[in-house]
Amino acid sequence: MRKLLERVFTEHGRPEVIRSDNGREFIATSLLGWLREQGVRPVQVAKASPQQNGFIERFNGSMRDELLHREVLHSLTEARVLIGQWVRHYNTERPHSGLQMRTPAAFARYCAEQAATTPVSRQPV
Repeated sequence: MRKLLERVFTEHGRPEVIRSDNGREFIATSLLGWLREQGVRPVQVAKASPQQNGFIERFNGSMRDELLHREVLHSLTEARVLIGQWVRHYNTERPHSGLQMRTPAAFARYCAEQAATTPVSRQPV
């Protein structure tokens, strides 16, 4: 998990906060300590409270309904290919109602454009 987060931080910068469920990979003391050393505050949702992390629950449901329940995966390679294709479709082609019927990629561009044209003093906190 740490190597993945290092790559993400290098590509996109460090977030102020990472919110996660209570899965083993996110409750390891060494990872939590490393995140704090990086200046990232780890926040975990309460156990048995998926509503506290609704957007990822929605993503998981979409992936399950649109991909995993429709495919029989015969190998790890096949799974990687099909999941990669689905994620690209999800992020670049499929409009999302929560993003004003934009794709996540289009919404990110829109936000970047808004940030570039909005004076710092007028940006919402």
